[in-house]
Amino acid sequence: MKDQVAEQLFDLNCLFYQSFGRAFAETRRRIQPGVRRVLREWAANGHWLDLGCGSGVLAVEWVKAGFQGSYLGVDFSQPLLEEANRNLAAFALPHDLNIRFEYADLRSDTWVEILHGVLLDGAMMFSVLHHIPGAENRLQILKNVHRSLKPGGMFIHSEWQFQNSPKLMSRIKPWSLAGIDPTELEEGDTLLDWRHAAAGQEENQGLRYVHLFSRQELEQLAGDAGFNIEQEFVSDGAGERLGLYQLWLKC
Repeated sequence: MKDQVAEQLFDLNCLFYQSFGRAFAETRRRIQPGVRRVLREWAANGHWLDLGCGSGVLAVEWVKAGFQGSYLGVDFSQPLLEEANRNLAAFALPHDLNIRFEYADLRSDTWVEILHGVLLDGAMMFSVLHHIPGAENRLQILKNVHRSLKPGGMFIHSEWQFQNSPKLMSRIKPWSLAGIDPTELEEGDTLLDWRHAAAGQEENQGLRYVHLFSRQELEQLAGDAGFNIEQEFVSDGAGERLGLYQLWLKC
């Protein structure tokens, strides 16, 4: 994918989350069933990174679960980060758990500097990678995650499987609405609309870029970034099939 096209797609999503951050946060007050299963089966004490932390609901669950160590949530949406800090302020943190939120642009290799050289036990990326345009850009992010992990460290992620929802499929829009030539895109690249209004706001339509991953594509990404795929399951939404969760281990 050309850099110019990737930039257009990133700007499209950036505009969405800046414009609809407050409304979007209202739809994410609870974690998904798949994330709750991750907390129960895979998460553990140690140093963890949450890429695309949104409004901080996972951080709250981290506190409730009684994990020890540190949790760093990063996001590129200031409205969502503000919401995350407000949500966390309602809880008293135990002395053996440090939680903080930071702004980060994952397109830049410099985002890893916010780790201050600390190697991670695990990194999580729920419903985020499918919003990163361009195969090379996604691979570069995963390579940065890989080098930020301890040997054998875990990378846990989920990807939207919207092809399993007739409702979501009906929200696919032509790329002409975003002023983008579809011939410049990669297989799986999709434009979806989103409709919601926060209290006191009129309903408006937002547009988001989403990449639909195949398992073969994820297997290739994992290998190229230096991971082994250890486990996976499907969860969330009607029929419990809208989210594909995978656990990767650093080779």
